[in-house]
Amino acid sequence: MPVMINWKTMFQEDRLSYEDRIRKAYPNLSKSFARLADYLLDSYVEAAFMTATELGHAVDVDATTVVRFSQYLGYAGYPDLAREIRERVKSHLTVRPRVAEEDSLARVVNTALQELRTIFGQAYLLLDVDELSRLVEKIGEARHVFILADVLAQPATYTLVNVLERGGFGVSINHTGLTDLARKVYLAAENDLILAIEVAGETPYIARALQEARNRRIPTCAIVGSAAVDSARVAELVVVVQAQPASELSMMLVGAVAYALGRALRWRFPDRFSGADQAVHELSTRIQSHELS
Repeated sequence: MPVMINWKTMFQEDRLSYEDRIRKAYPNLSKSFARLADYLLDSYVEAAFMTATELGHAVDVDATTVVRFSQYLGYAGYPDLAREIRERVKSHLTVRPRVAEEDSLARVVNTALQELRTIFGQAYLLLDVDELSRLVEKIGEARHVFILADVLAQPATYTLVNVLERGGFGVSINHTGLTDLARKVYLAAENDLILAIEVAGETPYIARALQEARNRRIPTCAIVGSAAVDSARVAELVVVVQAQPASELSMMLVGAVAYALGRALRWRFPDRFSGADQAVHELSTRIQSHELS
């Protein structure tokens, strides 16, 4: 017979946090319990102020399952679990800033985060929202969006691709080398859009590919990490991110613009995104539970 583990007794004796309890129990959780566990680990700030019914709705289980999950972790009920999560959120919000000494890790981290706050604030002030709006319309008009991205722009590119796919937009990106770049231009037509995403302009073939696309009367756009990037001089429509002294900062800003573009697309074309997330979730559940005959 299988060994039955008394999680409640174990957790009470160890006085573990709710996170530790979840991680300790995770290998033995049912699918519905695992969904609750994932949500509480990833979105505990939102969960802190939810009722059992609201939490259950967020992960597609009923309130009774939320209560049973709380008891499985060793709590008397969901209110006790929620109280601990709120205490964690409260401790994070009220913690006093650490004193960063000279030449210390704390000072390095503080400086880096201050840098990010500054450049994101500047990006908001300097970004040409009209150009971004035009790009949104171009994407909406295109039959298919071909994205040409340099290596540093890959994270930003996949952020945008994820949004476009969820909205049902036809989209593809270049993956490997010059041949694939040429293939994307060859496959594109006048009712498509070629969008270059470049951080540092270290891939000269992208600008040349844009020029070839223009020669073929294919609409071209670009999101660039500097106005000096060659693609900025070739593309018909350009969204420029303020140049930064470090490539890591430029990567983050280009990624932020890609994220903002995704949010703008969701706002401009709500019907295309309506129900998409729920449909994907339901399909994922069916695939996960499907048994081959």
